[in-house]
Amino acid sequence: MSEKNTSDLLMDEHLLETSVSREALDKLRIGDIVRLNGVIFTGRIGLYKKLFDEEAEPPVDIAALTNVTFHCSPAVGEKAPGEWEVSAVTATASFRFEKHLPLLMERHGVRCVIGKGGMSPEFYRDHFKRLGGVFLNTVGYGIGAQYGRGVQRVEAVHWLKELGIAQAMWVLRVKNFGPFLVECDTEGNSLYEMAMKETNENLKGLYADLPLPTLKRMGEVHNPEDEVF
Repeated sequence: MSEKNTSDLLMDEHLLETSVSREALDKLRIGDIVRLNGVIFTGRIGLYKKLFDEEAEPPVDIAALTNVTFHCSPAVGEKAPGEWEVSAVTATASFRFEKHLPLLMERHGVRCVIGKGGMSPEFYRDHFKRLGGVFLNTVGYGIGAQYGRGVQRVEAVHWLKELGIAQAMWVLRVKNFGPFLVECDTEGNSLYEMAMKETNENLKGLYADLPLPTLKRMGEVHNPEDEVF
């Protein structure tokens, strides 16, 4: 990808149907806005350990179901036996699943991962670029109810008794579900990586005319080379 500033990015908006085709995924660029129609499933560490550490047989043919997963814990209430209602959906940090995520993508055809916080640029290049996947980041904090409004119904829930509400595999029918921000595209480009590079280039200038403080807190640094983003 050619060098550009984050301020130069033009954001396109996409409404995608699941399972999302390779052609549609390839059209996404970092900074684009995505909404989804169709079926997705939730996944957290409990599900991943069940599938890959315990090597349990998947409760459903994931590849035939969808290629979109969401690292989240849905706020779910049972209105009647077996009748569930999702009021909100809150993402969890995706870097926690770097051990298992390549296995999910390789073995079960997942190509679109929703979460928050992103993952390392090296991970994107090693796995997402290799497999043609994208990472969609949730937008902002405290908007779980907004995402909840995009959930039409719970299609199924698997391993609820074994894993509990937060860790179970929820299969959700969604409509206009989003908005999500493309953090990693199928070429392995990362929006966060670009933004951090731009920020770090200007970091030294922020320190240029600042006097050193008379007193400082334990662990405080004043050399910009020691600053970490």
